[in-house]
Amino acid sequence: MYGNNYPNDYENKNVIDSTAKEVNQGIGNFSGQPGDYGYYSGNQDSDTSKNPNGSSQESPRYRGEYENFYQSSGYSMNQTPPKKEKKNKGGGGYWKKALAAISFGLLFGIFAAAGFYAVGTATGQLDSKEETERTGAVPEGLEGTEQEVKASNDGSGSIEEIKSKTDNAGKAIVMDVSDVASEVMPAIVSINNTYTQTMSYFGQTLRSESTAAGSGIIVGENDEELLIVSNYHVIEDADKLIVQFADGEEAEAQMKGSDPEMDLAVIAVSMKDVNAATREAIAVATLGDSDSLVVGEPAIAIGNALGYGQSVTLGVISALDRVIDLSTPLGSGESDGDGASFIQTDAAINPGNSGGALLNIKGEVIGINSNKIGGNAVEGMGYAIPISAAKPIIENLMLKETRTKVSEDNKGYLGISPRTVADEMAEIYGMPKGVYVSQVYEGTGAEAAGIRKGNIITEFDGNKIGSAEDLLRVMEYYAVGDTVEVTIMQGSPDGWDSKTVTVTLGEKFD
Repeated sequence: MYGNNYPNDYENKNVIDSTAKEVNQGIGNFSGQPGDYGYYSGNQDSDTSKNPNGSSQESPRYRGEYENFYQSSGYSMNQTPPKKEKKNKGGGGYWKKALAAISFGLLFGIFAAAGFYAVGTATGQLDSKEETERTGAVPEGLEGTEQEVKASNDGSGSIEEIKSKTDNAGKAIVMDVSDVASEVMPAIVSINNTYTQTMSYFGQTLRSESTAAGSGIIVGENDEELLIVSNYHVIEDADKLIVQFADGEEAEAQMKGSDPEMDLAVIAVSMKDVNAATREAIAVATLGDSDSLVVGEPAIAIGNALGYGQSVTLGVISALDRVIDLSTPLGSGESDGDGASFIQTDAAINPGNSGGALLNIKGEVIGINSNKIGGNAVEGMGYAIPISAAKPIIENLMLKETRTKVSEDNKGYLGISPRTVADEMAEIYGMPKGVYVSQVYEGTGAEAAGIRKGNIITEFDGNKIGSAEDLLRVMEYYAVGDTVEVTIMQGSPDGWDSKTVTVTLGEKFD
């Protein structure tokens, strides 16, 4: 055999070539069995070992691999590969597959139907469907149709319709509040505030005229004036207030009263400045009850957004009794928990919406919007002053005398040196918030009324005073000779005692 005649693999190239030629010519029995010509193939350096007599011997690994291959395949190089047998393409196999598929489908359908029936029975939806077919009633949460919510407005017999479309999960996807908006819009006004802005520039004080926009709600009227509630910060520092009604007519308004701590103010428009057509076009808003609100119910905000005019936004009551300290930035985490409680809503409350109305689905005012509280801190978080908390304050402010700003040379003088009680001082020393009297000047109304150094002023003519700035702003509406009641807090061994004194304002001296 050729595999046993070479001392070294491939040492004699001619022998290898002649061997290959003989194989190609079909010489020899290349059957793929050990010892035949066909068994020798390729380089055997790594798979042969030499006997002591110098002849090479095939290693067991090399023999095993190729022997198994050729024995299992029965293939030899001089053979033609066997032809594949043609499969029987008769119709029997096709019908067997079709029958199997149909059987599988039937079984799947039976098991699926049984599963759906079991789930429907467990959840009660199957019974609800049968009940619907018998009675025609639509189960809750599965309407998929237009739903109408009707509510009486102020018990007057007028009907408001809130239409909403719901999907199969019962979620409102469209709500029509056009009827509510058209009913309440005549009670909403736009307020334009013209004020003097003061700034310091290289040691010099510069003054310029500026304007701001807000909203208001008509809450009352009498033979002499129309009463409007808004936020205090909307009318703050006003030199002139212009109110625009729903029909586009305008009139000047005057200060009635304010509560800076609650950010509330009432202004008045003389009926002499309101024409007959406008009187027919406007309406007085109905104040609701914010104490009966529940989280998730619809909320509608109306106001003079960005000063462009009245607009309507829709959302829900997101939270109730949100305690916010207005003296600290929203979201700063610095509040001590002593702030006022507000309604939180996702209805958009933008700059200019302040002082506008937050309504329920009946069209009742449930809150007074305030952009100052939420600002632009977080999108989707607007706040409103609960109407149940604001109502007694509004009623008190409505009873006050309407006042206009007096000229600088006729402005009344109290006769004290005021300082604001800082929040830190109030907390550390247990002092009430207000204006600390650091000095009382001789011969003034304050001295005559018994106001002393160390007293703290908390109210001036019924207006809440929280800072020296509040006191100075209020006094802009009081002239020399006016008599006002001032509430002061006097220190005592037991704490602070409240006392009300009557002060006649004098003339400021140099």
